[in-house]
Amino acid sequence: MSIIRRLFQREPDPQAITVSHEGVPYAVELRRLPQARRFTLRVRAASRDAVLSMPARARLADAIGFAERHGAWIATRLNRIPEALGFAHGAVVPLRGVPHTVVHSPERRGTVSVEEGAILVSGDAAFLSRRVQDFLKREARKDLEAATRHYAKRLGVKVTRIGIRDQASRWGSASSSGAINYSWRLILAPPFVVDYLAAHEVAHLREMNHSARFWRIVRDLCPGMDAAKAWLRSNGATLHRYGAD
Repeated sequence: MSIIRRLFQREPDPQAITVSHEGVPYAVELRRLPQARRFTLRVRAASRDAVLSMPARARLADAIGFAERHGAWIATRLNRIPEALGFAHGAVVPLRGVPHTVVHSPERRGTVSVEEGAILVSGDAAFLSRRVQDFLKREARKDLEAATRHYAKRLGVKVTRIGIRDQASRWGSASSSGAINYSWRLILAPPFVVDYLAAHEVAHLREMNHSARFWRIVRDLCPGMDAAKAWLRSNGATLHRYGAD
């Protein structure tokens, strides 16, 4: 590499910076995006941090200054995220939108069952959290697979694979190959929210965009989409509080 080239080569950006507000530090991840035309900030409930997106050629100093000027905004929104709640004995967890109490019942046979507003977990207490989460993932797969197959049949599209993950930034995703992934945390939401997300991702198998045509397809599949979207805007972040040990 020539001396001149080295002189003009930009130092790599740090992966994240720290912004302080009223003496409290907040982590901000930095991302350069080729399509970005301005600085944008968003917070992530799952990781309880902020992300600053910036144009590919933006100066790092300008990005840091932008984040620092918005320190109060970052602090306010991060502090609105509910505290994490583990799957411990006595914890109240929504199952399909209905509050259920986690109850450790070591003498019971089997692993996990649901009775009269309680999630009953057998076995050693050390495995209680993992067993609850595994149970919720199985229930999520069952509901989401049924809803996805239903809407795929209605729309006449082929779903090649359905995956259940713990996606931090979105509730679902679809690829042109017919693969659809969902967040298992949707089992915590009311069934009409699950229906909407399934209709949304299945519609992407016809329209891989968010055009007006896409939204017409979604509304035709799921007339109650507006209520589901409103629920997610108001309550979606809270679904990420559950499951921390």
